[in-house]
Amino acid sequence: MTKIELVKTPGCVECEKVKRIIESEIKPVFPSITVEEIDATTPKGQELVQKYSIMASPGVLINGELFAMGGINKEKLIEKLRSIS
Repeated sequence: MTKIELVKTPGCVECEKVKRIIESEIKPVFPSITVEEIDATTPKGQELVQKYSIMASPGVLINGELFAMGGINKEKLIEKLRSIS
């Protein structure tokens, strides 16, 4: 099973945009993925920010690897998910 983690900050517009894309356009194509939203201001969020050097929200992790930060390219995300499915 593929896990996407969104490391978000409160009030982040781009974070909500990425969340909508994943929920409305990615999950229908890859229904087995799980999505976890993590607040970057929590201890767990801070740990991930430091571990992956996330400099812009959202940080997007796929199966524990940094995929993107500050937004996503939908086509590249689909390509990545296909390669690991």
